Amino acid sequence: MEIKTAKAAIVTGGASGLGEATARRLAAKGAKVALFDMNVERGEKVASEIGGLFCCVDVTDEASVDAALTVARSAHGQEAILVNCAGIVAGKKTVSRDRETGVLKAHDLSLFAKVIEVNLIGTFHMISKCATGMAGQDALDDNGTRGVIVNTASVAAIDGQMGQAAYSASKGGIVGLTLPVARDLAREGIRVCAILPGLFHTPMFDSLPADVVESLGAKTPFPNRLGTGDEYAKLVQHIVENDMLNGEAIRLDGAIRLEPK
Repeated sequence: MEIKTAKAAIVTGGASGLGEATARRLAAKGAKVALFDMNVERGEKVASEIGGLFCCVDVTDEASVDAALTVARSAHGQEAILVNCAGIVAGKKTVSRDRETGVLKAHDLSLFAKVIEVNLIGTFHMISKCATGMAGQDALDDNGTRGVIVNTASVAAIDGQMGQAAYSASKGGIVGLTLPVARDLAREGIRVCAILPGLFHTPMFDSLPADVVESLGAKTPFPNRLGTGDEYAKLVQHIVENDMLNGEAIRLDGAIRLEPK
């Protein structure tokens, strides 16, 4: 499916990082892009720069998502592309020991639930809402395509590190739902894939010293650096344009395999 034929796209987490890069690339290729994010200031800035639309959205809240979809569809029409990049990171071991007292503490259950809610449930929430709209529109090409959905998992879904139980579980869930959802939506002409990024330069790296960022990038076998947002966005573009990519979870990681810690 050609991106310009798809006309409308939604990118969650589109105000920064991988989502921003994706929004910029889709817009440059002719799509009308709506950015769904919680960061109003940054989201409005990016939307203005790409000629898109910003909606302040909590992907875990049904009323928030419904309201934003109404606005986006009114402005751009029914979306044919959904890219799920919204997510949070939390690091905490299953059992931790207080450094001062030596007291053992269990993982905060509310923190675990929050990561699952945003990363996994939020992703499925957006899939379900957008796919319902996509299924009701006319086919966009001779294959009968009505939409393409790209989800963002992580290599941590496969080889998560210490302290990543919640994050890895959430991303592993995204990998796990990719094939069954693709099969669910096949008769509707909607393709679904997931990308598992390795170490990519996102805003969370900006606060780190340059030597630390360089050392992290050096862990990638080749190319020996951090990935860029546009390299992620290029794969999103390819998934949209390659009709045989469906139900697949693709590692985009320079052959890295995460160490235990």
